[in-house]
Amino acid sequence: MSRIGKKPVAIPGGVTVTVSGRNVAVRGSLGSLDWTVPEHISAAVEGSEVRVERADDRKQSKALHGLSRSLIANMVEGVSKGYQQRLEVYGTGYNCAVKGKNLELNVGFMGRGTKEKAQFSVPIPNGLEVTVETPAARGDSDPAKFLIKGCDKQMVGHFAASVRKIRPPEPYKGKGIRYEGEHVRRKQGKALAGGR
Repeated sequence: MSRIGKKPVAIPGGVTVTVSGRNVAVRGSLGSLDWTVPEHISAAVEGSEVRVERADDRKQSKALHGLSRSLIANMVEGVSKGYQQRLEVYGTGYNCAVKGKNLELNVGFMGRGTKEKAQFSVPIPNGLEVTVETPAARGDSDPAKFLIKGCDKQMVGHFAASVRKIRPPEPYKGKGIRYEGEHVRRKQGKALAGGR
């Protein structure tokens, strides 16, 4: 039996879990999430716990057993505590702002030799909340910071990754968008050749 799959998921106070056939619905103070359990996997609410079982011992069923339990546990935690990801924008003149339902990013210039600024407007998906915590200050050492919050762990992580992909941190000056606490391995720039 899967070591992860056999662990019951505790249901905290204020959270309601409903299983209807293969559909699992989780409701809490921060929102609601629904998910369809894969075939050969079943979920049931027993008291204040959710138990996940599998129908057979095939390799795929064993893998889905642990995965299903983890996803249900993430849903329960998401609607009760929520998930968040903080990103930092490094670079002189780089900045971020929230305007309506869009995240506005100003991340340098489009390319070498051009004066056109790289400005992006990223739609914020429903179910996510984005707040700018620290606007950009002068100099590269004080980055702009923004926070992504939501009850769906996968949605928070996917949106954060898609925003970071717009301008990933480059290795020479470290400019770009990075996760909070992310270490960027820096490279040494080209050294001038010594005189003859």
